[in-house]
Amino acid sequence: MLSKESKINVLENFYGIDYVFFGKPLKGIPTCCPIIKEEYISVKGALLSVFVEMMKLMDHKPKIIKEKVGSKKLLEMAKRNAKNARINSKKIVTTEQARIDIKNDLKEALEKDPDTNISKLVEVKIREKAFRLAIDNLLVAKALQEAKSIKSMNEWTGKIVEDSYKILRDSLCELAMNILDEK
Repeated sequence: MLSKESKINVLENFYGIDYVFFGKPLKGIPTCCPIIKEEYISVKGALLSVFVEMMKLMDHKPKIIKEKVGSKKLLEMAKRNAKNARINSKKIVTTEQARIDIKNDLKEALEKDPDTNISKLVEVKIREKAFRLAIDNLLVAKALQEAKSIKSMNEWTGKIVEDSYKILRDSLCELAMNILDEK
């Protein structure tokens, strides 16, 4: 069972994810296709459900929160953490290892479709990488720092949870990019 502080962290991340992608809540994003928004919300919920399982496996024990956390405070925390996640993502995406990963993604995409617009593809792959890193930073980095049993993630169940997390994270990033491209 998760502590009150862990539950607050999950709720904070629910809002923080939107700030990572859009810089504001999803409801403030105009889109021509509400079905994409619905799918985005469903995948975000699934991702956070898997994240909760990850927190349980790692024995998440955050600092005790003594003050009352209302919706205004929760949104402030979500904005701040999303901003930090985006900053950290920008730093990481410019590293040599990230460039290598992006080049590999580009090669793979070009093998599938050699007629692709390369400059557009480069932009998409960099954006995807940045979003994935930002979401990992927002959700996982803090949870790992506050975990008591990180080794459990190396066990069979932990690996399955991690694989599920990555699949859902990638799907969420793709949906967010679709929403942003519709604007």
